Amino acid sequence: MKHTRQRFAAVIGAVAAAAALLTAGTAQAAPAGDHSATLAALKTFQAAAGPGAGIFAGDTTGSWQLSVGTSTINTSKPVLADQYFRIGSQSKSFTAATVLALADEGKVALDASVATYLPGVVNGNGHDGTVITVRQLLQHTSGIPSYDPLGSLALAEPDGSFKAATLVREGLKRPPAGAPGTVFSYSNTNYLILGMIVEEVTGLPVHEAVTRRVIQPLGLTRTLFPAPGDRALPAPGIPGYHGARLGPFFFWSPALDYDPSLFGPAGAVISTEQDLATFYRALLNGQVLSPAMTAELLATTPVTSDAYGLGVFRMALSCGGEAWGHNGGVPGYFSQTVATKDGRYASAMTNVHFTNNTPVQQIFTLLDTALCENHR
Repeated sequence: MKHTRQRFAAVIGAVAAAAALLTAGTAQAAPAGDHSATLAALKTFQAAAGPGAGIFAGDTTGSWQLSVGTSTINTSKPVLADQYFRIGSQSKSFTAATVLALADEGKVALDASVATYLPGVVNGNGHDGTVITVRQLLQHTSGIPSYDPLGSLALAEPDGSFKAATLVREGLKRPPAGAPGTVFSYSNTNYLILGMIVEEVTGLPVHEAVTRRVIQPLGLTRTLFPAPGDRALPAPGIPGYHGARLGPFFFWSPALDYDPSLFGPAGAVISTEQDLATFYRALLNGQVLSPAMTAELLATTPVTSDAYGLGVFRMALSCGGEAWGHNGGVPGYFSQTVATKDGRYASAMTNVHFTNNTPVQQIFTLLDTALCENHR
C-alpha cells in the first residue's frame, strides 16, 4: 500500500515545537481491511512517546506495517519492521522459553528450589534460596526485589561489563517483597538468577544457550542476544533516544550507551518487530515447547492477578479473547509484542524510553486496535 504523508515532528538543536511532518505508511502483503483506526492509535502513541513509532501486525492471511514520526531525528526516515532495536524486558520471554525447554528435557524442575542449582547464591536479608522455586522466579512471585540497573553502573568490571552474581547481590540487599509464592513483584533480579541457572545446567553462557535453544531453531535471523562487551546495534538499526516532552515541545538526545550485561537475560536481546511477531506466535502455538510446557507457560495464579504466566503477560482484548506477550523498556526504546492462538499478532515500538510517564496505556490501546480492528 502506498505511503501517505502528513506533518512529522523534527528537532533541530535542543528544543523545538512538535509541528512538522508525520509519516504513515504500510508495507508487506497486507490482508484486506482498513487500518485507519490503528493509524490513529499509532499517532496517539507516538505523540506521547519518541521521535518515531511503528507497528507490525497481521494474521494468517498476511502482514502489514505502519510508521509515524521518524526513526532518526532531523530526518524523515520511517520506523520499519525489519530494523533492529533493543527489546528490553521482552527478553524475559526468550529466557523463560529456554528454561522451559530445559524443563521439557528434564534438566530443570520448575518446582525445585533455586538452591538445587545455585546453592548459597540466594540467601541473607530474609531471602532463602532453599524455599524459592524456579517457577516463582519465572512468574515474579519469589519476593526477590529488582536491582536498580542505572544505580548499579558503578559495579562494572574493569572491562565495563557486569557479572550477574554482582547484580543479584544488589537485589538481595533489599528486604523481600513478600514470602515466596504470596505476592507478585516484578523483578529483573529473578531473570538474572534464571540466567545463572541456565548457565549452570547447560555449561554455556546464557546468551549462547538462548541463541542455540530458541533463536536459531526458529530462524530468527534478525534477533541476537549480545555477549558481554558487545554494545553494537546491527544495521539497519533504529537509534534510541533519551528525552522529555512538555506539551508541544520536546528534547531528544542519544540514549545511554551501556553494556548489554547490565540487563543480561532480563533485558539484553536485540530484535525487530517482524522477528518478535514470529517468536511470540511460535511460542504461543507450541512450536517451541511441548504441549504440557506450553500450558505451564500460560498458567496464571490468583497471586499474579490472573495476568502473568511464566515470562509472558496475558492481555484481554476489546473484541473478546486474549493475547499473550510482553513489553520492554531500556534506555532508548519502549516496545511490546502480543499474539493470539488464532494467528493474529502485533508488535509495536518507539525509539525513546521515558523514566516517567511511559505511554503504557497508549501502546495497549494500539495493540488492541491492531488485533481487533478487522476482527469484531
